[in-house]
Amino acid sequence: MPSERNVYDILEERGFIEQSTNREEVRAMLGKERVTFYIGFDATADSLTAGHFLTVMAMMHMQRAGHRPIALLGGGTTMIGDPSGKSDMRSIMTKETIAHNAQRFHQQLSRFIDFDNDQAIIANNADWLMDLNYVEFLREVGVHFSVNRMLTADCYKQRMEKGLTFFEFNYMLMQSYDFWKLNQLYDCQLQLGGNDQWSNIIGGVELIRRKEQKQAYGLTFKLLTTSEGIKMGKTMKGAVWLDPEKTSPYEFYQYWRNIEDVKVEECLGLLTFLPMDEVRRLGALEGAKINQAKEVLAYEITKIVHGEEEAQKAQDAARALFEQGGKSADMPTTLMKKVDLDAGKDLITLLVETKLAPTRSEARRLITQGGVSVNDKKITDISRKFTTNDIDQDGSLVIKKGKKGYHQIKIES
Repeated sequence: MPSERNVYDILEERGFIEQSTNREEVRAMLGKERVTFYIGFDATADSLTAGHFLTVMAMMHMQRAGHRPIALLGGGTTMIGDPSGKSDMRSIMTKETIAHNAQRFHQQLSRFIDFDNDQAIIANNADWLMDLNYVEFLREVGVHFSVNRMLTADCYKQRMEKGLTFFEFNYMLMQSYDFWKLNQLYDCQLQLGGNDQWSNIIGGVELIRRKEQKQAYGLTFKLLTTSEGIKMGKTMKGAVWLDPEKTSPYEFYQYWRNIEDVKVEECLGLLTFLPMDEVRRLGALEGAKINQAKEVLAYEITKIVHGEEEAQKAQDAARALFEQGGKSADMPTTLMKKVDLDAGKDLITLLVETKLAPTRSEARRLITQGGVSVNDKKITDISRKFTTNDIDQDGSLVIKKGKKGYHQIKIES
């Protein structure tokens, strides 16, 4: 059964909830019974991202309160692509790629959600979407959707200028069908998602009401954005991944350590399990002291995603680099063959190869503006080449970009 404290209040206090179909009914339901709810994950990559992490945290709060999550992998919906928040049509992926990505999502979600003994369910909408008879689907589902009303949904309005394909127009019907199917299979009564999913969620709520004469509910969460309204979880190198092979624990830690001051309290509430009194105390720190709060934030998030040992190593590495000006074995490292470095590598190439700069022109700009140093010496010569003779006594070549970007090059043994 759910815990004594209503999880709706916990999610609300921590800053998750943006919209609710019926606040009082949803809150009352979550307070008196074990509720089966679902969140969908379209398998568009082979790893979850920092953007997914907010919804994963919500699932964890819900499961801790005694409710049962369904993690719905979008093996079928990923074949179409959600137009919500997109200005262009999503590129079409193969069935094999989507199946592989869904399997990777399952593995990652299992680190956060307990799927044993019916505590949670993993499902894949490919199981019911891929073999649908289109005419039957239109008769069963399409008849309940008004095109006029669908076109007023934000997820479609954004695409109308560039051209919305009929291909994507089906997405709302498919997601609504998912909710209805999960309601039939598992008595799923509640769908959760980011606030860009509101129109799709409402579609499912209304389909269940029309088909089953039953109440269903929806809740949406705020999206993590910067103060300019840009989605968080992006860097110059691309997405911040939960897979340590794609974004190392050190880089993951650094991302959160370097977020805007004004976002610290919000992220502490949403992305950690720290008590809210502590969240507010840390969020109220000013001036240089806000860096203490950022350290706590980065450590706590990295601990949840990568474990306590990796979080500690990342924190130690960051402190060694930024506070003591030293080096750390946990710094991002590129191993290079001795013969390649013997031949000489110009600094522009090194910046691009280590991903400290996304392009050669950006690397050139960084160097000429005095933003790059190697082994603590500022380099402004764009043609400067480095060889094994530049390796220091510790066996490394440390490239520093600005105040916070570090990468070391070592020779393969």
